[in-house]
Amino acid sequence: MTGAMIRLFKVKEKQRELAENANGGVPIKKQSAGELRLHKDISELNLPKSCTMTFPNGKDDLMSFEVSIRPDEGYYFGGTFLFSFQVSPIYPHEAPKVKCKTKVYHPNIDLEGNVCLNILREDWKPVLNINTIIYGLYHLFTEPNYEDPLNHDAAAVLRDNPKMFESNVRRAMTGGYVGQSFFPRCI
Repeated sequence: MTGAMIRLFKVKEKQRELAENANGGVPIKKQSAGELRLHKDISELNLPKSCTMTFPNGKDDLMSFEVSIRPDEGYYFGGTFLFSFQVSPIYPHEAPKVKCKTKVYHPNIDLEGNVCLNILREDWKPVLNINTIIYGLYHLFTEPNYEDPLNHDAAAVLRDNPKMFESNVRRAMTGGYVGQSFFPRCI
């Protein structure tokens, strides 16, 4: 039995060598299940026209990408918000890590860019995909939620004084201070 196993390994090794030689001597990198699933998700994306996806490390690194969201309604209309996505090799069994790279005055995004979106935490399920996350992020801008905040000050203002909240969002998006925090222009 072991002789047959050794021959099998030698055959596999020979096949790999032949594949590398056909590929110009570059070893062929085996894709993880997460990369395969992510490739499928990306090929099936159906983004709103106000969202774009880019790969800052090139198309060879699908596991790290950015999504730009430009809300076309609501408090954040006209702003551009950039999110970084880091996808684990065990995706979809683990939700991607998503950070907002644009400093924003928002009840569900703190000043460090952490995002409070239930499907990125306790409600993540492997049947969800990148498209679902992007729509969830987009929804945070059209319907900010003061009931599940990361930025408690912004949440309180949204809940108690929506007109002041709107004014604070505009001030932050045009580049200015809200309280002690400065927000770079994003509009």
